[in-house]
Amino acid sequence: MGHTSTPHTSVDQHAALVRSLLARAMATGTERVPLADALGRVTATAVTSPVDLPLFRNSQMDGFAVRAADLRDGDTILPILGEIPAQRGTPEPLIPSTTVRIMTGAVVPEGADAVVPVEDATIEGNLVTIHRGRRAGEFVREQGSDVRAGAELLPAALRLAPRHLAVLASAGIRDVEVRFRVRVVVITTGAELVDPGQPVDDGQIYDSNGVALEAALRACGAEIVASIRNSNDDADQLHDAMFAAAAGADIIITSGGISMGDHEVVRDVLTPLGGRIGHIAMQPGGPQATGSFEGVPVISFPGNPVSTQISFEVFVAPLLRRVAGLPAATRAPRTLVADLTSIPGKRQFLRGRSVEGGRVELVAGPGSHLVAGLAASDVLIDIPETTTELKAGDTVETIEL
Repeated sequence: MGHTSTPHTSVDQHAALVRSLLARAMATGTERVPLADALGRVTATAVTSPVDLPLFRNSQMDGFAVRAADLRDGDTILPILGEIPAQRGTPEPLIPSTTVRIMTGAVVPEGADAVVPVEDATIEGNLVTIHRGRRAGEFVREQGSDVRAGAELLPAALRLAPRHLAVLASAGIRDVEVRFRVRVVVITTGAELVDPGQPVDDGQIYDSNGVALEAALRACGAEIVASIRNSNDDADQLHDAMFAAAAGADIIITSGGISMGDHEVVRDVLTPLGGRIGHIAMQPGGPQATGSFEGVPVISFPGNPVSTQISFEVFVAPLLRRVAGLPAATRAPRTLVADLTSIPGKRQFLRGRSVEGGRVELVAGPGSHLVAGLAASDVLIDIPETTTELKAGDTVETIEL
């Protein structure tokens, strides 16, 4: 049979329990993925270039390949002996005192050391007039002038953006070693839940927890392998959903069903399996639960939407960000714009909005249903259990959302 955590369990104690439960699932690993699937992933190691970039000496402009020594300070007339398009192959060496037309990106012929842009020349039949002298190297991209073979292209622990994928592709790299991505199944519970966009009857509410948890998980580098919305309040149905989830997930996250009412479905399923169900000294998010189903760790948050989102940020997000190689949420001291009070014996995570000058103001109240207030916030104000009152100008710890 399961046992219940005491009401005096602190936020730090519960965080340590979650960290211990997820330690195996959060073990740092790597995998190789194709570039098409690498956007937003984090490099596991530094990536070196297998080739020089540019791959060969090529023209920066559409124009004429010349020898700089053949040009005078004034006009120089040269015969045009051919054209070099940007295509496969090596052109013939340039004959002194002649020129060839060349396209952007085309191979600069041996013997040429500069390119004259077409707009800086006058063409008459097979002759071109170059109106001034040129320096050697002008408008020529030398092989390896961007990156040399064997040099570092990208560092380790870099979150891949489109520009990073572009340089990998330019070097002929098809796939990249990235940090492991934790596979998560999200299950929201409650017979009153309705998917957004569907009609609601009296007593029903839209399910925001599923949307919020999935988005938060992806932002932290996790992979959503399944989303099971509205598992209602039937324990057998939830049991079947968890059984299906356990086949492909590293972690199962649920919302709702862990309070002290008569229809607490997550509590009914986890308690016989040894789950810990109870309250911690936290607001919002007092009800919390942990357990294991078919060997897969289960983290269960309360059903109120603000409680769910803040519980995720406090207990799970830091672990996922670490394993994905992403930076931790920024913590910073700020000064209060106005006085505030806090419940004795509970660590509060109040919604706040940062203000110029390193200050922070409260947004809405502490209620766990105030989703618009959370949406209008950009930080959480972390108030210790032992603090009951703060004055305007006092310093508080804030966590960036």
